[in-house]
Amino acid sequence: MSKSLNVAMIGYGFMGKAHSNAYRKVGNFFPHLEHRPVLKCLCARDAAKAAAFAETWGYESVETDWKKVIERDDIDLVDICSPNDSHLEIAVAAAKAGKMVACEKPLAMNVAEAEEMTAAVEEAGVANMVWFNYRRVPAISLARQVVEEGRIGKPYTTGRPTSRTGRSLRTSPKGARRSGDWTSTSRALA
Repeated sequence: MSKSLNVAMIGYGFMGKAHSNAYRKVGNFFPHLEHRPVLKCLCARDAAKAAAFAETWGYESVETDWKKVIERDDIDLVDICSPNDSHLEIAVAAAKAGKMVACEKPLAMNVAEAEEMTAAVEEAGVANMVWFNYRRVPAISLARQVVEEGRIGKPYTTGRPTSRTGRSLRTSPKGARRSGDWTSTSRALA
């Protein structure tokens, strides 16, 4: 019999959907897990949109203040899918409250923030991770091997990352958005 792992998701954008789907499907792929994710709480600023998301994905409750989520005794894991500039404060508070921390990439706005987050989870002794879901995909591992062996020559990139519409993916006060996601993924795989 597996134990419950009560998940609180902070944010509900695209990655919130991806993580919610993963929590719901993980038992299909790994039926003998020691812990079974329970979608306990969805937290976002817009109560109506959060309620709709929670209903769609099966979250048991909704909050609009992440600080209230972290204070709850029924939360084991805080999954941070909010804008990049909010990761530090949420992760540090969650760790101090004894919650496991899973944070979407990029982890932080800069190295100093990442080091502060790392120190917080280490000091609290809580399980933690950064979501790098492509790191162990066989095709990615093979591509890395092919590059390392020099079988395709030296890879280069040109220009700025662009969206499918050709617009430049610029940074914003909230963080790097797509270009930061791609950059952090490519650096992790390098």
